[in-house]
Amino acid sequence: MRSLPARRTAAVALAAAASVVALAGPAFAHVTVNPGSAEQGGYTAVDFRVPNENDAAGTVKLEVNLPLDHPLASVRTQPLPGWTSTVEKAKLDKPIKVHGNDVNEAVSKITWTADAGVKVAPGQFQEFRVSLGPLPTDADALVFKALQTYDNGDVVRWIDEAKAGQPEPAKPAPVLKLTKATSADGHGANASATASATPAATADGHGSGHGDAAKNDAAPDDKASDSTARVLGVVGIVVGVIGTAVGALGLRRRNSGSAS
Repeated sequence: MRSLPARRTAAVALAAAASVVALAGPAFAHVTVNPGSAEQGGYTAVDFRVPNENDAAGTVKLEVNLPLDHPLASVRTQPLPGWTSTVEKAKLDKPIKVHGNDVNEAVSKITWTADAGVKVAPGQFQEFRVSLGPLPTDADALVFKALQTYDNGDVVRWIDEAKAGQPEPAKPAPVLKLTKATSADGHGANASATASATPAATADGHGSGHGDAAKNDAAPDDKASDSTARVLGVVGIVVGVIGTAVGALGLRRRNSGSAS
């Protein structure tokens, strides 16, 4: 029969492992933009990934606010069955130049609303795809503040911006990091993400009439690699905790044997 110290050591190891897994869980629960980076000056297609964190309600609306301090002249949503997208534009205080032309307004907000009977149920997530560009060359990140609405009326505001040297906020806003362009034309590899896009925007800019490129082949691999890395990291920590506990138990037994 196990000794009391042995049982205590095993209990401590199991409790530590459980706490590590519990702490790792929330990292998967944020509303995020994927992939998380793109090249400055180019075009890209991203997914706003929305997990359902409510065990008793479903997500029925997502609102994403686009930054107007670095306006994006071209914004298109990809049709998503069961959801209707609406795009709002705002007049710019100062026109921006895009391919030699003046642009006086830019998309300020995108809203996806679930059709009747449709929702992101507990334990599920949904991705909302958008093509963006041209990305600014004078910024290292774009912040997209988002609101997630549940069918019970709850609204989660993903609007907090992370600050250097401080812990991540409880409800961080999705962030797209911008890196220096690597190609000669300044558009980089991301330009290919929308090169084959089929513009199908309606005159009023509403509904599912906004066309977009199909998802590129790299996106699923990036997501899989990200998830695999997180899981392996958690497993490694758990194994390390258990190994430390077992080692301590073995040392205690050897010390007890020597003493006798």
